[in-house]
Amino acid sequence: MIELIQIPWSPFCLVQRRILEYAGVPFKTTNVPVTDRSLVWRLTRQRYYGVPIVRDGRTVVFETDHYTQIIAKYIDGKYELNLFPTSFRGVDRILWRFIEDDVEDACFKLNDVYWEELVPKAERLAFLRHKERRFGRGCLDQWRDQQTQLLKQLTAALVPFECMLAERPYLLQARPHFIDFDLWGMLACFLRTGHYQMPAVHSCLNEWFARMSNLKKANLPSEKLHP
Repeated sequence: MIELIQIPWSPFCLVQRRILEYAGVPFKTTNVPVTDRSLVWRLTRQRYYGVPIVRDGRTVVFETDHYTQIIAKYIDGKYELNLFPTSFRGVDRILWRFIEDDVEDACFKLNDVYWEELVPKAERLAFLRHKERRFGRGCLDQWRDQQTQLLKQLTAALVPFECMLAERPYLLQARPHFIDFDLWGMLACFLRTGHYQMPAVHSCLNEWFARMSNLKKANLPSEKLHP
């Protein structure tokens, strides 16, 4: 059985989990503490310490760059999901860079405002130290003070996707692409604590998010094969 090693609220882990759920296959999840990546370090033979990673028997899959999408492509190939059609090659790379920079930036900060609801008490000191070493002293308090600004930032970043969904049920075509799962993961992180709602102004995105949250490959109409 394929195993997803994750931090449950990480947007990038949520992307891979939703893809596995969409595939409709059994899989196992293993949670690791934010501040202890020793399992990841061991499984990747000291080549990687980020999350998520996937273990499939003796095969361990992890990213080699911030934008590689190696894990998603592995799952896509294994279960024949066709989430990376060649007709969108290049366009999808531009989009996932925007999603994982501009959209993710606001989503993870807004999620981290409520970090004490997510992080076990025993891990909070190490979590706080980790965040402040990376983003500066008092960063979590700053993001709490900037909530209104960050929500406006997120709403603005989502405008192109709202426009895309006005024309079709998914972002690039009539069937979901990896891009749909990538954006879903960022927004699922944002919504995870229950303190936020999707921006009401983006009605198409609201409908799309609800649809993506329960989508299964088996429930989609079969693709027609052309000679």
